[in-house]
Amino acid sequence: MSTSESASERAYAAIREDILNGTHEPDTMLGEAQLAARLGVSRTPVRAALARLQDEGWITVYPKRGALVRGMSEKAVADLADARLILEGTGAQRATPRRRHAVAERLAEDIDRQKRALADGDLRHFVELTIAFHRSFVEAGENLVMLELHDRLADRQRFLLFSYGDTLLGRSDAIIAEHEDLVARLRSDDGPGFVEVLRSHLGETYGHDLRRLCP
Repeated sequence: MSTSESASERAYAAIREDILNGTHEPDTMLGEAQLAARLGVSRTPVRAALARLQDEGWITVYPKRGALVRGMSEKAVADLADARLILEGTGAQRATPRRRHAVAERLAEDIDRQKRALADGDLRHFVELTIAFHRSFVEAGENLVMLELHDRLADRQRFLLFSYGDTLLGRSDAIIAEHEDLVARLRSDDGPGFVEVLRSHLGETYGHDLRRLCP
């Protein structure tokens, strides 16, 4: 990798991370010069990084003006919730009873880590724990294609969860209770019950009614 490629990769990773974690909020205009100074690189790798981020849909570049950070539309949020319900609900339902029980035992310990992150006010750690927690439901179904699809949605999950910020922390007790209910449904081998709890949980998180969707 050349020096310019390395600088471009660093700039891309840094700007992308700041978009996902809410440092660069939606509708913020990013300037090449300011980004370059902040990252300690020239404007050329920043320009390459912004072009790549525009291709991925995170920003819109306006020549000679800068790059506007894009948010997610209500339709995009609803579609993400729908996709997660399908993938996670199907994964859990297709898992064998033995597999569901094993995942439930592991996730019970994960919930303790989530509680500690919330007690510390560590939103970043809680978001990562939550994404890994929900990934386990898809993993339980042992379908690698479904798992790949779920992983491709992870950054959208990060973006939304960070954007919810204080709202997410404000309903932390409810989130933990819902996570515990999901684990209990797995442990009791209650596939349909699991899907209904998941439907309600995702609906509360994303603010959308998912009752019309039946995976």
